[in-house]
Amino acid sequence: MENKRTYTIEEQGRRSPNAGKSWSSTNILKNPLTYLLLLLASIAVTLITTSMGLPYGILLVVVTLAIPIIYGVVVYPEFGIIIIMIAAYFIMLVIKFDINFPLGTIMDALEVLLLLGLFIRQKKKSKDWSVLKTPVTAVVLIWIGYNLLQAINPVAESIMAWLYTVRSIVLVTILYFVFMVNIDTKKFIRIIIAVWLVLSVIAALYGLKQQTLGFSSFELRSMQDPLVMALLFIDGRWRIFSIFNDPVVFSYNMVISTLLCVALAWGPTSWPKKIILMLMAFLFVYVMLFSGTRGAYVMLPASMLLFFVMIFKRKMLPLAILGAIFFVILINIPTNNATLWRFQTAFKPSDDASFNVRKSNQKRIQPYILTHPIGGGLGATGAWGVRFAPDSYLAKFPPDSGYMRVAVELGWIGLLIYCIYMFVILKTGISNFFSIKDPELKSYCFGMLLIIFALNIGNFPQEALVQYPTNIFFYLVVALLIVTKKIDTQLQEKNKVLPVAAAQ
Repeated sequence: MENKRTYTIEEQGRRSPNAGKSWSSTNILKNPLTYLLLLLASIAVTLITTSMGLPYGILLVVVTLAIPIIYGVVVYPEFGIIIIMIAAYFIMLVIKFDINFPLGTIMDALEVLLLLGLFIRQKKKSKDWSVLKTPVTAVVLIWIGYNLLQAINPVAESIMAWLYTVRSIVLVTILYFVFMVNIDTKKFIRIIIAVWLVLSVIAALYGLKQQTLGFSSFELRSMQDPLVMALLFIDGRWRIFSIFNDPVVFSYNMVISTLLCVALAWGPTSWPKKIILMLMAFLFVYVMLFSGTRGAYVMLPASMLLFFVMIFKRKMLPLAILGAIFFVILINIPTNNATLWRFQTAFKPSDDASFNVRKSNQKRIQPYILTHPIGGGLGATGAWGVRFAPDSYLAKFPPDSGYMRVAVELGWIGLLIYCIYMFVILKTGISNFFSIKDPELKSYCFGMLLIIFALNIGNFPQEALVQYPTNIFFYLVVALLIVTKKIDTQLQEKNKVLPVAAAQ
């Protein structure tokens, strides 16, 4: 009988008839016309920027790139995913240039284009939606449906507040399906992780620039509002927000990037890469401290506790004890350093005036939550509540917490659904972590699990999941939590089949 060669997974990918036909093809780069068009575009951008100002130069770049980007996002979903990751990171920085252009609508358009590309791909290629048959998908659909039903909430003060709020919630949540269907290889997960870490390093270095060299002129203009100044200038120092909208978003993203580095360093990677990952983690933690966000200070040690519980081994016990001793000393040591003092107050909430105010507000709103099982309506609090129903009771209530906002706007029924939603995600992540065999995929799953746990901790004192880029990255993380298990199952099945083929 003829011996059949056993091909590895990577070799099978290279032998595939579709190999090489991806969004990263170099055919375009070999065309001289590409370089001519890039040269002309760069000259035009330079002339516009020098004569009319930086905002108009950025606007020209956006318009010039719009058509090829639209085509790429729809036809090549992998490209679209990378684009929306990058856009989510930088959109708030661009908005600070005070460009008179609906940049938020661009994000909505990218999300719609990705969804369009998803349907086109499924119609032409596979029509296989089995990847979405998971408990997490079920709770995601329930969550979307409940938010849509808020349109007929009889207690809601404004249908417009619901409309503006549900648009962002539903569009961002739908990205979960885009990520689930289009992320299907280890190679693409590696690209996503690499892009994520590069973006995080850029954000960290920009935050370090703000701390050491100060804010840029366009940032100072955006800080003239007294309410913004009250948020950013605390205890005699400016809080750092980097390229994001505020210090909370900056610090939370630094925390989750740190946890990603820790999980990757724990995984099967070389020692030089482990050292690089830990150096990045140190950078992220260091600049995070300048944000002055107490919620972020709590997220990291809480998540590291989960880290040690999940991978507990007797030989790691001394390291965990040393870490705990160091942490106790750190939060109790006398200090005159403003940054360290604010870090310490995160673990002594009763001494914090802002915490006591929030606690009082939450106590005051409890009777309302108990008597309104479906809440006061989506968008009833915050900016949309102030805009569309300024005289309403909820418009004057500052939620200051993701869970509290859900309870107030969607009622205790909505809060119950939300808690079940998060529980199912975490339970799925824990189950997948212990069942995945491939060490690399296991480390990816572990990182996503730590990130989701951390964001849930951070959602108690602040609203962790409502602003870019965290809202988009949250659903990317949820999808990766499930996709890693799916890919691992496929690899295990192929590893069983290949030896059989070789024996024949």
